[in-house]
Order: sequence, then structure tokens, then C-alpha cells
Amino acid sequence: MQTLNNVHHQFAEFFKSETLKPFAFLVSKKLSEGHICIKVNDAAEELEESPFYDAKIVLNNTINLKDEPLVTVKGGAKQPFVLHNDRLYLQRYFNYESQILKRIKRFIESEQKEFDKRVKDLGTHAGFIASLFSVKEFTESSITAENVDWQLVAAVSGVLNNFTIITGGPGTGKTTTVAKILAILYTLNPDLKVALAAPTGKAAVRMAESLKASALDVSDRVKERFQTMSPGTIHRLLKYVPDSPYFKHNQDNPVHYDVVIVDESSMIDVALFAKLLDAIGPGTKLILLGDKDQLASVEAGSLFGDLCKTQQGSGVSEERAALINSFIRDSRRQISEEYTLKGYPHVLTEHIIELRKSHRFTSDKGIGKLSKAIIKNDVEVLRQYLQTEIDEQVTIDTKYDHELFEQFVEGYAEYIKEPGIKEALQKLNQLRVLCAVREGEQGLYSLNTAIENYLRKKKLITKNSEYYENRPIIVTKNYYSLGLFNGDVGIIRPDENGVQKAWFEDSNNELKSVFPGYVAESETVFAMTIHKSQGSEYDKVLVVLPDNINIQILTRELLYTAVTRAKSKVIVQASEAVILHTAEGVVERASGIMERFGE
Repeated sequence: MQTLNNVHHQFAEFFKSETLKPFAFLVSKKLSEGHICIKVNDAAEELEESPFYDAKIVLNNTINLKDEPLVTVKGGAKQPFVLHNDRLYLQRYFNYESQILKRIKRFIESEQKEFDKRVKDLGTHAGFIASLFSVKEFTESSITAENVDWQLVAAVSGVLNNFTIITGGPGTGKTTTVAKILAILYTLNPDLKVALAAPTGKAAVRMAESLKASALDVSDRVKERFQTMSPGTIHRLLKYVPDSPYFKHNQDNPVHYDVVIVDESSMIDVALFAKLLDAIGPGTKLILLGDKDQLASVEAGSLFGDLCKTQQGSGVSEERAALINSFIRDSRRQISEEYTLKGYPHVLTEHIIELRKSHRFTSDKGIGKLSKAIIKNDVEVLRQYLQTEIDEQVTIDTKYDHELFEQFVEGYAEYIKEPGIKEALQKLNQLRVLCAVREGEQGLYSLNTAIENYLRKKKLITKNSEYYENRPIIVTKNYYSLGLFNGDVGIIRPDENGVQKAWFEDSNNELKSVFPGYVAESETVFAMTIHKSQGSEYDKVLVVLPDNINIQILTRELLYTAVTRAKSKVIVQASEAVILHTAEGVVERASGIMERFGE
């Protein structure tokens, strides 16, 4: 930590002004922690523990910051720093934030021209839309937030809007909703050009697989369009220029699609978010999917979560509610007055829809109940899980039982014994060990070594070389020429000639192989970090947290993300103190985007 502070101190010392130095230090430090700005009035408190700067002097200098020659104040000449709304940014990150604001507002302005036509088109296909969302059996008698057909709300909004955010937890049907949006849009325009993207190749492929597998009652032509959709990373969509921070597609050369759908949007950092929006013309629909409660991006910014916070929950105007309710035959699933808004309180009103009902988990037991308790820091429920074995989906092991660990990793024998490579890959991805950190006894490297040692002891693997047979690997950089991307998982096995290859599934679920040396930037993946697991799902998950509460990344978002990677069973190995401390911690990343929408 001290070494990192020294780096930020060296950056600050480039500037001659004694007034500016501590603020430059703090901006640099906070940027490395994921913030895109600092609150000037909080600087003195933030610097109380700093060995480099006197907090009292900093407090006295906050009012002088606007007079600094290297600080741009509203309307001033461009300088390295920007002071705006009592927040200090590096110029580049202020520009990213400004660019995002400008582009979202342009999306919303541009959709007004098409609004009346889109309403008319929806009315023309009212019967088809109602059939897409018909529920064969709906036994609930009460009208609650979960019972409202938020998927239909999101679908109608996605057709009417040029900018739509659809957020929701695991199993709430984000991809299903998108499939229905596309079914409507393809019915209106069979020649629609659609792009599917995500921060990682794996997340993009998973979205495409779900869309292609959707069993909707649509025409053969629409079904055919679903099958031809090709997913890719955001970098691939924008056409990344190697060895540079630039893309071929930008404001002057936008992507040529009618609709762009981006999954796992919580993983997108502010720089990539700005460049994505910059490359999409105002006439193109942009639909962002993600879970607002998941981890934010590894790099600076938490733009998806920040945007979702501008709207607490889902709400639509009375006029929009009346339109949407006309497609919902069951009054118990209609938007009641409780969920309508008077007027348009925010520019993003009706552009952010939260799906409330999980079709995978129930909120009163199992993974659903645990994940809800984590994200809400419900200590009473968490203690119930800690003190009793209350259901079969969740096991909390506060003793780090080694036998329980070995029982779980024994599951890797399934893919090792499977002779078919494609089937082996599928079995490998049925379970995963997830960890929070890389170093230490409960870190990535130790866990992978422990799993390898156990499998060697059981004579399931022979670690006779770096790329030993059945070694599972995760790619850690984008290999565009190979069609392999950061996060792709494969296994090492010989081909029909006995030549060792790294095997993966491509976007069409077909096997592809490369020489292992071609993907040198890769790691063993019996265990992986929780950050890397985003965009993935497994039947069973073992979460191992470090037995140390003094680790900054231990937050409720981290644990929630880990637990919700599991579809049927999750085991959490962590002490009671660590679990309660982690659920109490919150990812708080400073940005000014929420307040700047009012400008």
C-alpha cells in the first residue's frame, strides 16, 4: 500500500503548486481505487492518514483550488484538472463523464421524433405482443411489485426508447425480455440489423446462446433471424486499434446497426462506456442489460450502477402505464397506481426498468434469500444462515473444513473422465471455486495448487508439463486473430494425432483448438477470482473468502456476485466475522453523473 501511495505522491510532485499537490495526490489515488473524481470538501478528511500532506492545510486550501492555473473551472481554458460542482477530476475523466451525459440526452431527444409511429406500430401488433407475455398459470391473488409484468414493461419501453437500461438479479429474465423485444422489432422490420456485445467474449456468447434457444411463438423468418445473430466483445464491435486506446468506430464513424444490445453492463468502465456511446448513432437503439447490485468494473467508474441509482426502482408515467396495461390481459399483472409517476421527474424516467421477480430463486429460501440478505446487509437473516443449516441450496462453513473443500473439488473428476472434449468442457463449467484475492492461503494461486495436488493424489491428472493434459485454462487477454477473448475457458487435450492442443467452444458452440503456446496469457482455472466469474453461471459454486477482515475489496457486491453465480448449490467458506464484515461493506465510487443530469 505504501508503494502505491508513493506512486501517487510522485504524480502529485510533478506539479509546483503546494495548493494543488495534495488534491493531485488524492485524485490519482482515488482513480486507482475506481473513482473518477474526488469531493473537494472531503479531501482533508481523506488525507488525515497521509504521510505526505497536512490535512489542516488542505482544508484551508479548498477554497483556493478554483484559482489554480492548472484547474479548469466552468467555461475556462482546458487544463489537466477540472473543478465542477465541488468535484475535482482529471480532464480526461471529466470528458468521459460529459460525453456519456451528452450521448444519453441525444438518444432520448432523438426517440421523440419516432414516438407516435412506434406507439401506432405497437397497437397494430397488440395481439402478438400480448401472446408473447401470456402466463398460462398465474395463481397469485395479491398485487405486488413482483407480480407486475416488468418484462412486458421493459419490452414496450425497449421498443419505444432509443436508450433503455434493463436491470435485475439472476433469473429475473433479462435475456428473455430482450428476446421478446427482438421478436417485436423483427416482426416490425424483418431486415433489422442487430449487434450483441458484452465486456467479455464468454458473456456475449452466453447471451447469444440464450437468445437462440428461446422458445418463442414467432414466425419462421423471425426464428431464422435469431439463429444468425453473432455475438462479440465490445472491443470487437467497436473495432479495437491494436496498441492504442482508440477504436475505428467513433462519433465520426458510427457502427452500422439498428439495435445494439450489451449484456453485463455493470462490468464496463467509464472510458469504454464513453467510447461505446460515442460510436452509436442517435438513431440506433441501445439496450443495456445488467445487475445493478453486482460488482462494478475493475477499472475506474461504476456508470451502470450510477445510472440505475437515478431511478430508485422502476416507474413509468401514467400515460405510459395506460399504454403498457393495454397489452396485459390479467389485471393482477398490470402496473397499479403505486408504480406510476406523476410527470417525468428525471430525464431517465421510463428508460430504466428493474425486473423484480426471479424465476430461478425464491426470495424466502435458498440462494435467493441469501443473496437478498447480503445485498441488503440483513444481519438477522445472515446470522440464521451462520447458525443453522436451514436449506439444501446453501452451506456456510465458518471453519474452512478441508474435507468439505475436497468433496467439492472431487466434482472436477467428471470432466477429466469424460472422453468427449465438447462434453468435458460442458462438465468443467458445471462447477467452480471462486475466491476474492490472488495471494494468501485463501487466494487464487494457493487454491489452484491445492486442487491440483488433490487431483494428482487421486491420479486424475499428471502434472508433467506446463500444459498438462486436462489442465483447465482461462484466457487473460484478447486474441482477436484467434477469436479468443479475455475470460474464455478451455482445456488442454491431445488431438487425433496426439498433439497437445487448447480446446474451446466458439460462438456457435463448435469446438476450436489452438496450440497452447498461442494463448500464453492464460491461467489455471480450477479456481478463479470473483471478478473474473462475472458473466458466468455454474450449477455449483464454492466461495472461499480470506480469513482477514482488513481487505478493502471485501464488500457486499463482491459476495453477492459470487453467491449468485450458482444455480443450484453454493458453499461459502468464511468466518462469521468476515461474512458480516463483507455484507456491511459497500462499493462506493465517486462520480458526478447523477447530479449532472440536472444541468
